[in-house]
Amino acid sequence: MRDHPGPGGSNGGAPEPAPAGTQRQFGEVILDVQNISLAFGGVKALSDISFDVREHEVRAIIGPNGAGKSSMLNCINGVYQPQQGTITFRGKSFHHMKSRQVAEMGIARTFQNLALFKGMSVLDNIMTGRNLHIKSNIFLQALRIGPAEREEIQHREYVEKIIDFLEIQAFRKTPVGQLPYGLQKRVDLGRALAMEPQVLLLDEPMAGMNLEEKQDMCRFILDVNDEFGTTVVLIEHDMSVVMDISDRVVVLDYGKKIGDGTPDEVRNNPEVIKAYLGTSH
Repeated sequence: MRDHPGPGGSNGGAPEPAPAGTQRQFGEVILDVQNISLAFGGVKALSDISFDVREHEVRAIIGPNGAGKSSMLNCINGVYQPQQGTITFRGKSFHHMKSRQVAEMGIARTFQNLALFKGMSVLDNIMTGRNLHIKSNIFLQALRIGPAEREEIQHREYVEKIIDFLEIQAFRKTPVGQLPYGLQKRVDLGRALAMEPQVLLLDEPMAGMNLEEKQDMCRFILDVNDEFGTTVVLIEHDMSVVMDISDRVVVLDYGKKIGDGTPDEVRNNPEVIKAYLGTSH
């Protein structure tokens, strides 16, 4: 299980490693979720959910199937619009924002069900994550002249760094649909990293993976957090993964919060044990 250092500064942005020996520290609250309620017709998906995320931490959201975990991420990144509550990112509260607007603020998302372009190469899939940062117009991009060509070269250099970081250099020109599932998950992570997020939302990044693939993904998530300074919020069913890589854990059950704290605190919470950890999960 990871250590839990006290508050401090953190660093976001491009994929450049932190200086050797730098101690990982938490910053101030970067994402604050307050009293979120979400209903579909008469069905309540989330009821008065509140928690915060500190800069540079790995924050896990766990709970049984149907607990509201993915709905919570969908509220954060603008896919769903909650009926009640506020979400504040770096001191700015937002309501009824679209996913692109949330992404432009600095929040990126991967999905449980891969939404990659299967006929496109690894490189081109990850390049789609740079769309938010492209400044030249479509006409200049199509002609690849002047500033547009120079800009594309810069974006490709950035993507190549991500490909090297994720150790998928050998597959950079391979159509994603031809890759094993575990490598496709890596490409999905790479596309999100290409957006240069300050907060990265991961929806079951280990789902469907074998043990070796899970170990690799854990390593990449921790490296993203440690070396890039990216804050990570993840949903995950594998409790050994959650307890090993998370700094704090929030537990949902039938759309309600039943636990919140460090992995040890959550593991020893009687309500959490009864609802989740004590079951066959």
